[in-house]
Amino acid sequence: MSNTPELLFDTKSIVGEGPIWDFENHVLYWLDIFGKKLHFHDPSTGSHEVRELQELVGTVVCRQSGGLVLALKSGFAFYDIDSAVVTPIVDPESHIPTNHFNDGKCDPAGRLWAGTMPDSEDSPAGGMYRLDADLSVHQMFDNVTISNGICWSRDAKTMYYIDTPLMKIEAFDYDNVTGAVENRRTCCEIFEEAAWPDGMAIDVDDKLWVGHYFGDYVRRWDPETGECIDKIKLPCSNVTACAFGGDNLETLYITTATHALNDEQLAQQPLAGGLFVVDAGVRGQITPKFAG
Repeated sequence: MSNTPELLFDTKSIVGEGPIWDFENHVLYWLDIFGKKLHFHDPSTGSHEVRELQELVGTVVCRQSGGLVLALKSGFAFYDIDSAVVTPIVDPESHIPTNHFNDGKCDPAGRLWAGTMPDSEDSPAGGMYRLDADLSVHQMFDNVTISNGICWSRDAKTMYYIDTPLMKIEAFDYDNVTGAVENRRTCCEIFEEAAWPDGMAIDVDDKLWVGHYFGDYVRRWDPETGECIDKIKLPCSNVTACAFGGDNLETLYITTATHALNDEQLAQQPLAGGLFVVDAGVRGQITPKFAG
């Protein structure tokens, strides 16, 4: 595999998002948020399966006991892979019908963190929620506009987070025993040329890999220095998220979007909305599964 991204599936996703690698079963999952689709890919067979959902879906994570957990427009839910049955868990924003869930991941202890955002994308009306293994849900902070990338350092002492319009990557001190966060601060200021920071993955060196919407690139950021230290150019502008996968976690899967592209731009970017793959040249961290 080259270090130039290659198209894996030409899915034409409206908003491809949330790629997640099941390290135990060697399967990649990802979403089309507005297309209301859940994608599966098994690299060992080359298979690609698409499941239709009934509502917007912002997050997919694997569950330790089997199956998946989704963050849907209507809240958190279990998803049975064999039967395709969706079982609601809790909707922490049932009183805010104009919000929907966007990106999320599990912390090293197996709690699911996922953030909401207003459908209009123009006000800080969203929040960040933590779903614990006992299925209790906790709002961790509010004033979120477009909740996006989230990940944790190898020592589980730092949580990194992106609220896209803020144009920065933030860090929190993290207590992996309790799931508490404190000392919110900026670790990377995103320069204008890089465009909107979106989804995020983390490698074994604790460097942050960020998809940049309207920006053509996945960029690798050093949270210690705040510098962009590497970048991977995509053949389409709306780069949404990435995830490490493959046997050695050295394969980077990258999602993209057609959303907000006009007819001329779509003609210039015929691969927009596709899933891409590239050799990252560094190993990623194993993504934890939901403990509940």
